[in-house]
Amino acid sequence: MAKFRFKALDEVLNRVPDEFVREENLVSDYYGMMVFDQAKMKKYLSREAYKAVTDAVEKGTTVDRKMVDQVAQGMKAWAIENGATHYTHWFHPLTDGTAEKHDAFIVHGADGGVIESFSGSLLSQQEPDASSFPSGGIRQTFEARGYTAWDPTSPAFISETTLTIPTIFISYTGEALDYKTPLLRALNLVNKAATDVCQYFDKNVTSVQANLGWEQEYFLIDEALYMARPDLVLTGRTLMGHSSSKDQQLDDHYFSSIPTRANRFMQDVENEAYKLGIPVKTRHNEVAPNQFEFAPIYEEANLANDHNQLMMDIMQKIARRHKFRILFHEKPFAGINGSGKHNNWSLETDTGVNVYKPGKNPKSNLQFLTFVINTLQAVYDGQDLLRASILTASNSHRLGANEAPPSILSVFLGSEVTKMLDLMEEAVVDRKMTPDEKTALKLNIGRIPEIILDNTDRNRTSPFAFTGNRFEFRAVGSMANNASALIVLNTLVANQLKKFKVAVDALIEKDVKKDEAIFQVLKDLIISSKAIRFNGDGYSEDWVKEAAKRGLTNVKTVPESLSAYMRPESKELFSSMGIFNESELKGRVEVEYEKFIMKIQIESRVLADMAINHIVPTAVEYQTMLLENVKNLKMVFSEEEFNSLAEGRLELIREIGKHISAIKIKRKEMTNARANANVIEDVVEKAKMYDETVRPFLEDIRKHIDKLELIVDNEKWPLPKYRELLFVR
Repeated sequence: MAKFRFKALDEVLNRVPDEFVREENLVSDYYGMMVFDQAKMKKYLSREAYKAVTDAVEKGTTVDRKMVDQVAQGMKAWAIENGATHYTHWFHPLTDGTAEKHDAFIVHGADGGVIESFSGSLLSQQEPDASSFPSGGIRQTFEARGYTAWDPTSPAFISETTLTIPTIFISYTGEALDYKTPLLRALNLVNKAATDVCQYFDKNVTSVQANLGWEQEYFLIDEALYMARPDLVLTGRTLMGHSSSKDQQLDDHYFSSIPTRANRFMQDVENEAYKLGIPVKTRHNEVAPNQFEFAPIYEEANLANDHNQLMMDIMQKIARRHKFRILFHEKPFAGINGSGKHNNWSLETDTGVNVYKPGKNPKSNLQFLTFVINTLQAVYDGQDLLRASILTASNSHRLGANEAPPSILSVFLGSEVTKMLDLMEEAVVDRKMTPDEKTALKLNIGRIPEIILDNTDRNRTSPFAFTGNRFEFRAVGSMANNASALIVLNTLVANQLKKFKVAVDALIEKDVKKDEAIFQVLKDLIISSKAIRFNGDGYSEDWVKEAAKRGLTNVKTVPESLSAYMRPESKELFSSMGIFNESELKGRVEVEYEKFIMKIQIESRVLADMAINHIVPTAVEYQTMLLENVKNLKMVFSEEEFNSLAEGRLELIREIGKHISAIKIKRKEMTNARANANVIEDVVEKAKMYDETVRPFLEDIRKHIDKLELIVDNEKWPLPKYRELLFVR
């Protein structure tokens, strides 16, 4: 194995950065060239078909069967002209990846040959064999039927030689089996609720869309070193490895010059992304060695999430071209920063107004405060659900470390917005407000644009931070499908906006003026949500104590966190809002428990295999060398000299023996714990058992292996070390 390690290092040291040639000099010349966007639709569709699709996107109307046939013909003509030979329905099952089945355009022709064909029925709906996708008991394995249905709001694109059509994925009985279906439901819901509230301020608003700008962090590892680490290959993270003497202490990797090989990879990724209409804006080095980030310009949330899933796929494919492997795991290396996927989320009206951006007059600023305050209340009420939406087996390694948000949900607003909320709480009185009081309050609201600059500063320790014109949900993990968090966030905000409107309308019906009714309800929300506001250091122990005093929850385990979904109030929320029926919610949560169990199970098996088949034999071999050396010393030197010279070696021999024994004992105990957990039928109890009795062994065994790494001769150690994985490029 040591030979494998050093051969890998030789390969890395002889790498030559691949040459890269951009598609065109100007990105604008080829941006979206492989996307069936509006420009392509205008060219390949009739006026009626084009209007049917754009109405579906902008107004949510249904494209009728006749128009679907026309769209299919135009889409096929464009795809074939651009080299496509196959088509696929592309969807997001509950596996945290994407799925696709490629079919050729060909059908039998009249003369015994074949012709290219693509009908409206093939575009709008297909029936893949879906028996192996997780459903959480919604459907049995022998029930293979599942349906994919075209999502016209996310344009089709060509990936290599395949026309790729974004779709939803549902069961034979109509339950959602994917991330996209409930995301579209939640986005539609927040559209309606936010539009109703915007009507208080601007009657011209007829729709509101949620926007998303994601920040994708990742590690780049040379493929030779990656292949020499079975734990990276099978689990996505290192299950053992002593920290490098130097890692990120000097902050010398963050925003520094991008290494040439990494930069060529990034340029190649951007080139492919631009052809597929993904508006990648930013690339840079992240904090940890060999850690990087891509970030696009924000887009409509459903499209942005599709683009993120597509981007992750592009990155993995192109990494291989450059002899790299991508690590999307939230915590691939112990002791240094892990990776997240910050979700920059906002709401924008069809009149072009971002409701989280202060305006130029008191009315628009009151709208701004209305949405900020309602979002605060939504996060406060839904803190456990928001945590459950992002806390996974892999992300739990990252959250709470001094690099990422803690597991306590809080909202950072910045000092000036906080002052405005405090002022409003004090200025709005319970009785009817006088004209002077209203004027003074409106004047203070009108000052927001002058002072909002303060809020563009980010609090890195906050899981949910206001950053000037949006909220940044920083706790989302780098491996995650953004939809998991977006479904919960948009549902909570929509629910709160509906409650707000009911409360305001009730006061208006009592002859309270509209502005005053809004003030009164906002004051109540400022008070009731105050506990969630925190502008300080989320990493500090003082905050943990303070959060407990405020009644904020601090759930750190995945099984306990997931239980929030199944509380009566959560079931009622999702059901009443039309996001999940009880069967869908139960099935989805069961899938999450199963994924947690399987990931811990896989890590446990891999660690046991590597410990016994890689580490212990290496340690025994080195121990045998030391024993042979001691024996030879005894033959050459006097007893007094021998005792002096051999003392250190004998201590090393004993220490190696202790670590080997501990590894073997703990491996056996871990295997037994896993066997005991596996007989439990209830998935919730099994997940708890894995968390409490199996998972701790991963760290216990690792400690002994990492100690051995410092003892055993470097020439014999079988696995690439952290200093090699992180610094050899």
